[in-house]
Amino acid sequence: MAGCDITICGLGPGAWEAVPAGVIDTLRRAEVIFLRTERHPAVSKLKAEKISFQSFDRYYEEEDSFEAVYRRIAATILENARKRPLVYAVPGHPMVAEEPSRLIIEGAAREGLAVELIPAMSFLDAVYAALGLDPGRGMVILDGLNLDPKRIFPALPAIVMQVYNRLAASEAKLFLMDHYPDLHPVTVIRAAGVSGEERRAEIPLYELDRIAWIDHLTSVYLPPVDERPKPVHSVAPIVRIMSRLRGEGGCPWDREQTHQSLKKYLLEETYEVLEAIESANPHNLCEELGDLLLQIVFHCQIAAEAGEFDFDEVVKAITKKMVFRHPHIFGDVQLRSSRDVAVSWERLKKAEKPGDLALDGIPKALPALTKAARVQEKAAHVGFDWDDWRGAMTKVEEETAELARAIGEARGVAGEVGDLLFAMVNLARLLGVEAEEVLNRSTEKFIRRMRFIEKRAQEKGVELKDLDLAKMDAWWEEAKKQEN
Repeated sequence: MAGCDITICGLGPGAWEAVPAGVIDTLRRAEVIFLRTERHPAVSKLKAEKISFQSFDRYYEEEDSFEAVYRRIAATILENARKRPLVYAVPGHPMVAEEPSRLIIEGAAREGLAVELIPAMSFLDAVYAALGLDPGRGMVILDGLNLDPKRIFPALPAIVMQVYNRLAASEAKLFLMDHYPDLHPVTVIRAAGVSGEERRAEIPLYELDRIAWIDHLTSVYLPPVDERPKPVHSVAPIVRIMSRLRGEGGCPWDREQTHQSLKKYLLEETYEVLEAIESANPHNLCEELGDLLLQIVFHCQIAAEAGEFDFDEVVKAITKKMVFRHPHIFGDVQLRSSRDVAVSWERLKKAEKPGDLALDGIPKALPALTKAARVQEKAAHVGFDWDDWRGAMTKVEEETAELARAIGEARGVAGEVGDLLFAMVNLARLLGVEAEEVLNRSTEKFIRRMRFIEKRAQEKGVELKDLDLAKMDAWWEEAKKQEN
């Protein structure tokens, strides 16, 4: 440590007995000690020996991301090292899953500060020993905070480190289930090698986030699979095809498209999916969902070419969002009903965008009835709502009367029609009816009955415009009876 500005040492995987003598001696002689975290079993022994230190635990609460925490730790260490020599101690080995150590070493090199490393047994060594693993035969190490599909090799054993809570376990599970069978056996191990604190459980992969005792000392071991499972579904082929169509020598039409030019196709394909759902035809629905997926892949490819995002980032973002918005599934929150879930969903959405107002986030391009319903739903979530449908029914009657007065006075009719429609949507919502959907059904019903009348007229050799209303009404009632 003599002549050294920064000494980075490891505290081992947890047990005081595993802390190297050199590290203990360094800590006892040091005047300035920083710990990345106090959340380590060996720290209680430091306190018992009255070894004074400062920790960076509060940084984890004050910063929004681990990356920001690590940069701040490195900056603090470098700032203090300019004044006098110091010791920076971390759990495990100073260079295993310790991003701040790397940042400190790089910063010290730029500033001409001397750095010494005093190694210790890492948590990986403890896991190897506890589970009887030989890393020399091949081992994949995955970072639970930065899971990278390029590092997945199911034919080799793997350890996922930094699975520090159940939410992290949920994200790791969803990621791993894209590459391993849902029933693949995994071993969850906590505080490996620490007498009296080590815990382990052997479970199927899909149960990974159901273990209550997962914490910052937890790792996950995945034994190898005999053969990489062949996915029964994958978007990779269509992503590759779209890249080819948009690439050099690709399709001229596809290469000319932009986000703006594709808007109409996205809308058309969405409505065709809705029509397939209404027809209750699984084959049509399958085909139309594929067409809609193509539009999503198209937009992702355009964004990827602009360096904005790609399909993988879209999937990662929505996966993270779904986990965050379902704490009753992937966390410890208890929600009793679908209404509780809806309220929680809106609260979490607001937490994601704290500056948004109650009615923000509603697309302007929504069909009018759907837009009205979404506005009313959001207002209801903040308590602005009728007690039940009776209040909404009374409002419909009031708006009907106001429309009648407007018609009689020959002014303000359009506004009163809009108010009545808005009130009707609210009544439909409180009755559990989707206004857009039922109006579409009624419109389709009207189309069917008009076609029946038109066919009847053709059979009689007459034009519709030549029929009197009584005859058309009679055929209308005939059409109704056939439907029933």
